[in-house]
Amino acid sequence: MTKKSSNDRHRYEDIIHLPHHVSGVHPQMTQRDRAAQFSPFAALTGYEDALEEAGRHTGERIELDEDAKNILDEKLRMIQEQITVRPQVQITYFVPDEKKTGGAYTVAEGWVKKIDRYGQNIIMDDGRTIPVGEIIEIRI
Repeated sequence: MTKKSSNDRHRYEDIIHLPHHVSGVHPQMTQRDRAAQFSPFAALTGYEDALEEAGRHTGERIELDEDAKNILDEKLRMIQEQITVRPQVQITYFVPDEKKTGGAYTVAEGWVKKIDRYGQNIIMDDGRTIPVGEIIEIRI
């Protein structure tokens, strides 16, 4: 033993064998709560979420040529003519990603409730609004 540790041992000799103090005022902490005090500290909170977001893939918007746009316009006209009989359609359209460039294509199936020519939207029977400019395919 070194001289310093020998001195430290003698300094606490009077209290080393006393019983562990139990508070009469504060309840004893559970083992789980005590263990939580020593769990690893997450210094970079949100870092894993940021990595996951960076690794998430988004697709690119497809630009339609004039012929494809004309076909879509014709199908929209046909739907408008049949709106009172509630035509069932399947519409594939682009949904831009809220956090990064790009997005994903999704398919909406159902009945067309209204075509809003002014706002350039299709309103489906389930309340979904589809921007006409994002549509790449309509199946009637």
